[in-house]
Amino acid sequence: MTTLTPAASPEVANSLQVGDCTINYHDQGQGEAILLIHGSGPGVTAWANWRGVIPVLAEKARVIAPDMLGFGYTRCPMDRPLDPDAWVAQLVGLLDALDIPKVSVVGNSFGGAIALAFALRHPQRVSRLVLMGAAGLPFPLTAGLDKVWGYQPSLEAMRELMQVFAYDHSIITDDLVRMRYEASIRDDVQTRFAQLFPAPRQRGIEMLAVDEQALRQLPQPTLIIHGRDDQVIPLEASERLLRLIPHAQLHVFGECGHWVQIERAAAFSRLLIDFLCAGREESKV
Repeated sequence: MTTLTPAASPEVANSLQVGDCTINYHDQGQGEAILLIHGSGPGVTAWANWRGVIPVLAEKARVIAPDMLGFGYTRCPMDRPLDPDAWVAQLVGLLDALDIPKVSVVGNSFGGAIALAFALRHPQRVSRLVLMGAAGLPFPLTAGLDKVWGYQPSLEAMRELMQVFAYDHSIITDDLVRMRYEASIRDDVQTRFAQLFPAPRQRGIEMLAVDEQALRQLPQPTLIIHGRDDQVIPLEASERLLRLIPHAQLHVFGECGHWVQIERAAAFSRLLIDFLCAGREESKV
């Protein structure tokens, strides 16, 4: 089996020591900062999640996209408890080390829950929020999410998982399946992944949930994006976020699953630029 070595992989970018953890992160573009937080699929990295978005946003802003603790090429002690406290602390440590006082934050799925936790705990550091297929509220465990968090490595299991993620199965090629499968078995990736959201997996949803009353006080302009046919995070979760967050708007893509940034790549990037970059221009007027 041929796998990419770190030196050859575009998933490996900059390395920064924060405490006893080594964070792998992408840093492209110039200007006001946008922080991208990836989801929790097996073998995921910031680059795998955001590779179609980073170059587009980097033409307008500085884009920071880390591998979160427990994922990708970021390293931390295996006995480190990983929860929203740890993930938020990672983001604070990374931004402090990069001397970035304030960011707009884009969170995908699991990353949406961490984006909300970060914004609620450090509101002065977040200017705008984008939540895509976001966790962060309690909901009954879906069959799709159970399949994501319960993944056991095989080519067939990865193909089935991608069919859960995507509405349009024509985008699921043999090469894509093999690439993501190989990423899921690299080094200790599966060992770490299996520790993150063990059964009963409803507890993982509750662990990622933020305080709903606190959301009613969230000051940031917030764009919520969801695929209508998402099998992982139900659309109803984003509809509830819309009702709770005061300065929120919701954009729903029909015929689209959990992979909005892939299935609707061009439209998704335009939404981000209009909301994040155009919004900054409006605030200067």
